[in-house]
Amino acid sequence: VQLQASGGGLVQAGDSLRLSCAASGRTFSSYTVGWFRQTPGKEREFVASIRWSGGNTYYADSVKGRFTISRDNAANTVYLLMGSLTPADTAVYYCGAGSRLIWSTIKISQYYDYWGQGTQVTVSS
Repeated sequence: VQLQASGGGLVQAGDSLRLSCAASGRTFSSYTVGWFRQTPGKEREFVASIRWSGGNTYYADSVKGRFTISRDNAANTVYLLMGSLTPADTAVYYCGAGSRLIWSTIKISQYYDYWGQGTQVTVSS
């Protein structure tokens, strides 16, 4: 599976932004797709994930109510709609995919099998 993340940019606090994670090589049909973010010197942090089959979603407490993860079956793409952005959301955002994730591992980056290249999100105050 090859993942292509896009949609990052420079926005102001309070703005919204939508990230996309498109898959090629095979479909997402048996995967869980997640978004993580990373700032310099820190570990990759879980943001949100979605199970392709069933559509169950999971969110980090820090983004719950502000971010929405969704999928487009036809486009084989997962989206992350980010609202009410703050400077604390500034990071490189990565999408990952894994086929054997369970509830106890879904928020842990090491359990994802494939990663996109990352897209920079910068929120100015």
